[in-house]
Amino acid sequence: MRRNVENYRKTIEKDLKRQLEQNGTTGKYYLDLVDDYMRLWDIKNKLFQDITDRGVVTPYNNGGGQSGTKQNDSVVSVLKVSERMTKILDNIGIKPSLVSKQEDNDCDL
Repeated sequence: MRRNVENYRKTIEKDLKRQLEQNGTTGKYYLDLVDDYMRLWDIKNKLFQDITDRGVVTPYNNGGGQSGTKQNDSVVSVLKVSERMTKILDNIGIKPSLVSKQEDNDCDL
């Protein structure tokens, strides 16, 4: 499963860089933004995994005798990360391409 995620990540990164080249927006600044996007992509996937593992609501115990449940902080974080990812794509003027059905089926995120 991990290998499929790594392959999917490489496919996305390659596609974003290809689009930069096609648009004529080459340069280290733009490549750095693609790297930032991919780091955020990794973080987003970890946040979604945390939500899958622990749920949307998580228990808490503050040590002072108070306990209960609260919203998993990853829910808010994933929204912020996704928003930032979208802003990066807007800033560099590219949109993620549709991945072929076969590649999409091969990836178990």
